[in-house]
Amino acid sequence: MLSPDNTLPANAPRFGSTFGRADTAFPTPFFDRFEFAPDLGADIGSRKWWRGLATCAALCAMTYTLSPGLRALPASTPPAMGADAWEAARAQSIAPLAWGGDTGSRMAATDAVHSLTDTPERPTLQLNATIGQGDGFARALERAGVGAAEAAQVTRMTAEVVDPSQIAPGTALGLTLGRRENRNDARPLDDLNFRARFDMKLSFTRVGNALSMQRQPIAVDHTPMRIAGTVNNGVYVSATGAGAPPKAVETYIRAIASKVQLGNLDNGARFDMVVERARAATGEVQFGKLLYAGLINGNQATRMIQWTIGGRTEWYDAAGVGQQHGGFAMPVIGHKTSGYGMRFHPILGYSRMHQGVDYGAVYGTPIHAATDGIVSFAGWHGGHGNMVKLNHAGGLGTGYAHMSRIAVAPGTRVSQGQIIGYVGSTGLSTGPHLHFEVYRNGSVVNPGSVNFSATSLLSGSELVAFNNRLKQFTATR
Repeated sequence: MLSPDNTLPANAPRFGSTFGRADTAFPTPFFDRFEFAPDLGADIGSRKWWRGLATCAALCAMTYTLSPGLRALPASTPPAMGADAWEAARAQSIAPLAWGGDTGSRMAATDAVHSLTDTPERPTLQLNATIGQGDGFARALERAGVGAAEAAQVTRMTAEVVDPSQIAPGTALGLTLGRRENRNDARPLDDLNFRARFDMKLSFTRVGNALSMQRQPIAVDHTPMRIAGTVNNGVYVSATGAGAPPKAVETYIRAIASKVQLGNLDNGARFDMVVERARAATGEVQFGKLLYAGLINGNQATRMIQWTIGGRTEWYDAAGVGQQHGGFAMPVIGHKTSGYGMRFHPILGYSRMHQGVDYGAVYGTPIHAATDGIVSFAGWHGGHGNMVKLNHAGGLGTGYAHMSRIAVAPGTRVSQGQIIGYVGSTGLSTGPHLHFEVYRNGSVVNPGSVNFSATSLLSGSELVAFNNRLKQFTATR
């Protein structure tokens, strides 16, 4: 009952309200007093946190215990595809345009595809073709789509200007093929442009039913080019580094080496050469043969040009003295490091017969045939490393060892001065050099014992004409 002031007595029982008043008299449930799944990111290390961790571990253990396991489910699998099947599946997969482009395959046709009875053609085709090494002019045209009869006609017209077989490999052909009445026929040639010669372009144009040829001459300057400089790291490296063409430098070295030991040049030695050069108005440049070879080594000046006498062309120095013939030329530009005879072998560690002469040279220096001959051996030869052997007339032979690379094959005929390999350090070698041997009737002999030479000299009117020609090159220095 209520007291006079409408309040409950102090000892009266209190009942909870449906609105969750704070003064409810119901007891708090057990699970409400303990939070079994607290936030493990807060209050780390507290009793509540450890209780949550235990709950998490219990739930994980229960999940693992009740799980069915991780055993593989039995099922049938298709066999692995082969290479052809894989390429076909790849081309027709989710990205057919991406993968089909490099296989040549296309997506399979569906019922929505209808074959066309006739497909339209382009009115003209513009193509580019190139004459390959060992190719023919007419074959290149036919391969580009020109009919055989029309290709033969163009070849005959081209022959009026230049031999079609002499058109340089790599020449680009620009073609335009016209409309054809029957798709089984070759398209007619409407336009053709190419460089037939260094100084001539040709163009063919269809006028009505006939082809007309137009010549387009190209202005060419034939002024020779002079290259001069200081020998720093060998003649070959210095000259090519100054812009001289490699073939001209090789000719220069062979010519000068007949007069000067290039392996023992003084500091500050200078080379000088004049090379044929054709420079077209379109910017292209072609180099020809070496015209003049000069070398200043200390107080010694060597100047040489080519001169033809008695049907034989060779290099002569300023005094009209030609090159030696019949003897052995130096096989490499270098300095002698070891002679023929007994010596202590630096690798084997004992004395034995050294059956040749060693010439020290820079790695990669060209090695030349000492005289004309036939390659009897080219390959690996034990301690000699990469080796080439040549057979010469009169039962003589020569051997060249420790090469880094061989440039000839067995059975090849070589001439004096021809490159047969390059200096290296293969086999039993302590550094880059050439080991040179000489054989007589198959037996090794001292290279110094074989020396047959003859020298040609100019005199009289030939010498006067020679000096006038030499002055043309030396006066412009």
